[in-house]
Amino acid sequence: MGTALLSIGVRAMAASYASMQTTSHNIANASVQGYSRQETLLATSQGQFTGAGFFGRGVDVAGVKRTQDAFLTREAATAKALAAKDAVRATYLDQLQTAFRTGEQGIGHAISQFFAATSDLASRPADAASRQVVLARAHDLAMRFQDAGTQLAQVQTGVTQDLRASVQAVNGIAASIARVNNDIAAARGLGQEPNDLLDERDRLISQLSEHVQVSTIPAEDGTVGVFMAGGERLVLGATAEKLTLVADAFDPSRSAVAISEGATNRRLAADALGGGRIAGLLRFQNEDIVAAQVRLGQLAYGITDAVNRQQMLGMNLLPPAGTVPSPALFGLEESAKGKVFAASSNRSVPGDYLLEMRVVDASQLQASEYELRADPASPGAWVVQRVPDDGSAPVSIVPGTTLAIDGMEIDFDILGTVPGTDRFLIAPVTRAAIGMRTALSDPLGLAAASPFVADAPATNTGSMAVQALRMVQAPTDPTGNVVITFTGPDPGDPSRMLYSWSRGAASGSGSWAPGKTIPAPPDPDINGFALTLSGVPAVGDTIELAPTPFPALNNGNALALNELGGLNLIGLEAPGGGTPSGGFTFNDAFVGALADVGVRAQGAEAAAAISSARAGQSEQARVDKAGVNLDEEAARLIQFQQSYQAAAKVLQIAQSVFSELLQIAGG
Repeated sequence: MGTALLSIGVRAMAASYASMQTTSHNIANASVQGYSRQETLLATSQGQFTGAGFFGRGVDVAGVKRTQDAFLTREAATAKALAAKDAVRATYLDQLQTAFRTGEQGIGHAISQFFAATSDLASRPADAASRQVVLARAHDLAMRFQDAGTQLAQVQTGVTQDLRASVQAVNGIAASIARVNNDIAAARGLGQEPNDLLDERDRLISQLSEHVQVSTIPAEDGTVGVFMAGGERLVLGATAEKLTLVADAFDPSRSAVAISEGATNRRLAADALGGGRIAGLLRFQNEDIVAAQVRLGQLAYGITDAVNRQQMLGMNLLPPAGTVPSPALFGLEESAKGKVFAASSNRSVPGDYLLEMRVVDASQLQASEYELRADPASPGAWVVQRVPDDGSAPVSIVPGTTLAIDGMEIDFDILGTVPGTDRFLIAPVTRAAIGMRTALSDPLGLAAASPFVADAPATNTGSMAVQALRMVQAPTDPTGNVVITFTGPDPGDPSRMLYSWSRGAASGSGSWAPGKTIPAPPDPDINGFALTLSGVPAVGDTIELAPTPFPALNNGNALALNELGGLNLIGLEAPGGGTPSGGFTFNDAFVGALADVGVRAQGAEAAAAISSARAGQSEQARVDKAGVNLDEEAARLIQFQQSYQAAAKVLQIAQSVFSELLQIAGG
């Protein structure tokens, strides 16, 4: 009788002590990130049968369990991955905006200052100071583009460094998960769940989710397989795979993440990584930086080409006087004039194909890169597609031909064996900003004068007057006068007026309509002007075009240079090879680039705020279920202390009863 009571008291004390130990463990780990509250499991001992029935034998300690919800834990990890992806992209987009400065330090201000200087030059074409200011403003503009391009390159360097750090972190955490998996499998062989090891693994998976989104699949031995969002295995049992940072398939200045497979590395698709810092960094690199680079490059290339073309149409003051064409004002380094990249996975070599790209009209260049790939719907055919895909239809290109597209000409031919899996990237403007520079240092080289002047003699009887004389191509021999004489209405169209022209022994005729330009005669020495008239000429009225007699005093080309600032010369569209239309002015194009980065930054900031709030809610839901409440634990500790004291009282009584039994037996 006494021994049964002693046994019950001992069991009760052991149960209370175990509960106090578990509660104390909870209190000690209350501030440990990822710790799950533990609870001692108690079970009633089987009763002892007697003739009078079953008598209880006390309590047994059945084990210790975690108060953890697997679903909430997974949700918290997934939400953390998405929040990390959005946060890192928002952070870098904020940095990206510094390349698109506003105010006096911005490219937009430099563009305005340059054209203000050309306006001043048009007012004082012979003034040396005005010429020097134009060169200074041109240099400042080129430097703004270079600085912006350099900042974008520095941001890319930062992305690469962060990617490398995240890849190293993933490898370290994955190895730790594999080690803990091994420890858990060994501990489970003892018949109980190793709760603290399970917490450690969950904590490691949560840390891993900050870098890459993962899912887990439990195994019968207690280990879990960890897989990235695209299904790639990262941890299986006690074995961890390794990620590595490699060069992008096309552009070695960009990075990609690969998984090591023996001696080779297999690149992972950026969109297959789901969430995490790595996915956010890759999206920023592959979308946001590229968008900024091509917009800046498109503008830099467009300004360089437009200004240089107009500069070459005018007359400068370099000896010998009246030199045409004039030297270029801006230049692009060779590496900035567009590049063609072959994918590193291509099986063909350069001798197997011919692929060249050249810019023929910078005003039609688009803010895009292009991928050349085989057409899966037509064997042997190839297509060119903008990347990222903006919804425009792919354009077919037949090997052995030249494709004119978006201000470029692409020569493509297959000389050997080029598998249909090979791909190529064409980047016409991506590096233009960082490669822009000034090519003219002598103020006398500025072409402020027009090679020709037009005059309507006072003897004319009609209302005709010269509205504008614009050069569209530099003449090879700007000497000799061109006389245009209006001879009468056009019999085929009375609204038009016939005219004849003569230049020395050369002559010809044409038909003019009010509001239309008179093109230069088909004479290779003087080709390249467009004459616009106002009013209506009378029969016999003449216009005389003569070489500019005093280039230092003429401002015709300076006016044309200044007018470029108000023309739509960026991003013109010419569908089907038609007349180019649309487009933007230089300042509007910069404002558009600035707005694009701003919209991306605002969108990323909003997404980061939303995903961060969701991650916080998910983590709080996990903590509410698994976290330690110190007030509750303190109350439980007092409860278990009282239970322990009561069990001790049972032992005390059992001892007293046992002693009395011994006395009775001895008496």
